[in-house]
Amino acid sequence: MESEILPYATTMEVRDRCLCLHLQRAARVIARHFDEALRPFGLTNGQFSLLMGLNRPKPPRLTDLVPLLGMDRTTLTAALKPLERKGLVDVAADESDRRARRLVLTLAGKEVLAAATPVWRETHDALDGRLSSLSPQALCDGLTEIL
Repeated sequence: MESEILPYATTMEVRDRCLCLHLQRAARVIARHFDEALRPFGLTNGQFSLLMGLNRPKPPRLTDLVPLLGMDRTTLTAALKPLERKGLVDVAADESDRRARRLVLTLAGKEVLAAATPVWRETHDALDGRLSSLSPQALCDGLTEIL
């Protein structure tokens, strides 16, 4: 009989303890809920978050969104492309620095975001209601501590 190199008990420990595993599983389930809810608006949950990140008084630069969305510049640039093609986002030169670019939420982008937000809230409220042993704010606060 071959001896175990890594005991099965270790597999069980990872299954029960691994934050990364639990966060990935929860993130996939939550993402599917939001993707389904936002589908009628032609958006994914990631696109909704990106558009919401553009909804500010002054159009942000790409680098302003990187920490908010937790994406690198290359991934963020790729995520912007379909939103530009749909006419929801424009990329404009920064007036104070011609090398920099500002990301502008178009009127169509504002309208789709405004239409999708009530559905986002309903979906969020339903998911919040599933957290019986933890408040949604406590969960967000705990995750923010890790950042």
